[in-house]
Amino acid sequence: MGTVNETASKNAEEFGFHEGDVIQEWLWDDDVSDSIRDRIMTLTGEDLVDEDYGAAVNGVIIWWRDGDDEDALADTIVDAYAVLGGDGPLWVLTPKPGRPGAASSITVQSAATTAGMNAATPLTVSDDWNGIHLTPYGKGR
Repeated sequence: MGTVNETASKNAEEFGFHEGDVIQEWLWDDDVSDSIRDRIMTLTGEDLVDEDYGAAVNGVIIWWRDGDDEDALADTIVDAYAVLGGDGPLWVLTPKPGRPGAASSITVQSAATTAGMNAATPLTVSDDWNGIHLTPYGKGR
């Protein structure tokens, strides 16, 4: 089973993105994981688009760090979900515990709740980053 999870992670399949999907990333900065970005672009065959992209997208990743305002995270989640077409995947990526900028999953859960979303248990998506999948209330985890 470890091999299946490892393979899924190596190929970015855990995000639920598909070939041809347009994925929007929010709050990009110099500290983000280029390996995560590269795996997503390889999987989808598309470049990631930024916050200013002017059309609906198939999935979203939000890079979130400790020290950023929790209310701002809730607002960002609402804004990101507004451009997400259908029920595409929405993820908040945070540095893992012990890494600079590590954010508590409770902070992400609280912001998600404020934004009307459920937050799943954090999933390791790279050596330095965890991902938390968000779904709107009533859509399950």
